[in-house]
Amino acid sequence: MNVTNELLQDLRANLSLYQELLAVIEAEGRALRQAEDPSLFSTFSARKGLLPRLTESLGQLRKHRAQWQTLDPAERARHPEAAALLRQNQDSIMKIILLDRENEQGLLRRGLVPPRELPSVNRQRPHFVADLYRRQAKS
Repeated sequence: MNVTNELLQDLRANLSLYQELLAVIEAEGRALRQAEDPSLFSTFSARKGLLPRLTESLGQLRKHRAQWQTLDPAERARHPEAAALLRQNQDSIMKIILLDRENEQGLLRRGLVPPRELPSVNRQRPHFVADLYRRQAKS
């Protein structure tokens, strides 16, 4: 029971952090869409401040997810809130990643990304690895 309470408390704290980061990323996206010359320093500094907390929370989330999966089904059934919080946390992370990619595309279009930070060309090709394996199998 103590493990579950700690799990719920940490999941709520992580969700709060993810919502805070999501708000920063959404603000960055609005700035990129609306302004001709967006000032992104405030969102950059907010991101930089959240990064260490995000790294720590992702480690906690992995640990808690593994703990949750080791519990017997009867124990998990007694705490449906934990499963919902795990799902909300993961959904928030995916939303953050998606919006961050969109913002990155906006930065690239405006030329605001230094050349050394440009993403790999193959990242824009989601089936690159599958195609590579398919070509190797044919030869």
